[in-house]
Amino acid sequence: MTAEPTETTFAGLHHRPGEPLLLPNAWDHASAAALAARGFPAIGTTSLAAAAAAGLPDGAGATREQTLALALTLGSEPWFLSVDAEDGFSPEPGEVAELARELWTMGVAGINLEDGLGPVDRHAAKIAAAKAAVPGLFVNARTDTHWSGDGDERDTLRRLDAYQQAGADGVFVPGLTDPERIAGLVRHLDVPLNILYSPAGPTLAQLAGLGVRRVSLGSLLYRRALGAALDAVADIAAGRAPGGTIPTYAEVRALERRVPVSKSANATG
Repeated sequence: MTAEPTETTFAGLHHRPGEPLLLPNAWDHASAAALAARGFPAIGTTSLAAAAAAGLPDGAGATREQTLALALTLGSEPWFLSVDAEDGFSPEPGEVAELARELWTMGVAGINLEDGLGPVDRHAAKIAAAKAAVPGLFVNARTDTHWSGDGDERDTLRRLDAYQQAGADGVFVPGLTDPERIAGLVRHLDVPLNILYSPAGPTLAQLAGLGVRRVSLGSLLYRRALGAALDAVADIAAGRAPGGTIPTYAEVRALERRVPVSKSANATG
């Protein structure tokens, strides 16, 4: 018999009626630690940031190494970590299962797997393989029908039904912002619905009222950070003091991982 999720587990954070999990997405240790210090119990990663930081394309299966390196850095910290793993970096369910095992050993609590509008049965097989390999890993199954497709409702339902049946713990429909359609999905689903926050879409409170259980920020914070850097350098070039929040040097240093340094590492020779 499977225990009911509680608020002290990552899964439990998806089962608080009227209080969806607001999942901010980080791109390095400092951004994750800063968000956790603001009280967020769970942090996600964003594939766009992992790819952009390495000069690689997003969504092309090119960042497995970078994704694992970031997971290794963040997975042992005192927050729940959900990793954006694109499509699992492989068409083979067995290889996706191995990825799930690797992430779990690093302390990762959840994985986000996107279908890229590929074959439904193949993505369902990946979900089933990941859950069979690591039953405790929260698998969030994403469909891109509203992200890169035409938003066909029947196709969306067909895909989400298959992913639920394959064992997904939650489902993710980025790009969907219509309140009526969101509410319809909530009524249809047996697992928590994850929506990507859009500044032009419903507010967090409105999404909560619709029954959404998880609201992700995706690459929004990363893109805002890049925008803030460009705004700051433009202000400086124009002779203005840059505005916005600027953490001090000491505040950023305070976010460092507390890793003991060996005497040999400090030796001057």
